Parts: sequence; C-alpha cells; structure tokens
Amino acid sequence: MNSSRRARRMEMHHKRRRGAPLSLVSLMDIFTILVFFLLVNSSDVQQLTTPKSIQMPESMAQQPPRETVVVTVGPESILVQGEVVAMTADVLAADDDLIPGLAAALEQLSARRLRADEGLPPEVTILGDRELPYRLLRKVMVTCTRADYGRVSLAVVQRDAETA
Repeated sequence: MNSSRRARRMEMHHKRRRGAPLSLVSLMDIFTILVFFLLVNSSDVQQLTTPKSIQMPESMAQQPPRETVVVTVGPESILVQGEVVAMTADVLAADDDLIPGLAAALEQLSARRLRADEGLPPEVTILGDRELPYRLLRKVMVTCTRADYGRVSLAVVQRDAETA
C-alpha cells in the first residue's frame, strides 16, 4: 500500500514508543513512609471499642485507659473480652453479689496472664451503659475484686472541660 512519508514516520514513532516501566523503588518508599506514619500515630491514643447498645457516661478525666481485661455490661448481657458470660436479667434477679460466670471467666484469664508489673494485682476495666442500675455495677465490681482483680476502672467518654 502506498502511504505518505508522514504516515510511515508516525507509524515508526508509535512502534518505538513503549509504556514507561513501573518504578517499584518509589512505590516502596511511599509504602514505607505510610507504614511508619501509621505505626507512630496508632500508638498515640488508646481507645476501647464500645458496642452500639451501650451509652457511655461522660467525664473530664485526663488519664488515658491502659491495656486491661475489659468487662462489658450491657442491657442484655455481660461480656468478658467479647464473650458472653452472664445475662443481665439473671444477675439482677439473683440475691448473691457474686456472678459465677464472670468470676470463672476472670479467674481463667488471670491464670493465663503473667503480670510483670512489680507484683501489681491484675486490672479490669468495666464498660457499662449509663442507664444501668447501680446494684448491677456493684455486683460486677464485687465479683471482679473477689476474683483478685484489685484494680477496677470504669470506662467513660472523655469530654472537653470547655463544654462542662
């Protein structure tokens, strides 16, 4: 086929031109920076995950939460580290202050954990709905202390001092 000189030149130019190779070095640099950024910023703030069914009370506490065993007290059930150990209605109906399922779960966790903090007793954080009756929270706290968890903390939502 008879083609013009310009058409042949354009055809040759397009044949020579290939896609630019992907530079993996710059991608690795970007991902390395991203990983360092996420590592530095993720260890800055400790947050406890709160189930949607629980409305946390508010406080102006300045001390951040520590890594502890988390007991979640909700309207339907009591959970230790996310596993159901007792039903709230059954605990409220019982006369005894000790919650057997909670005590067993806490003792099992303390047997597995080795505490290296200068002999301090194990610590537990209670996440409770703000509308829970105090007698239920009291039973949970009594059970925690009887299971040798001498340091009991109540989780709250931190609010600014300006809004108080």
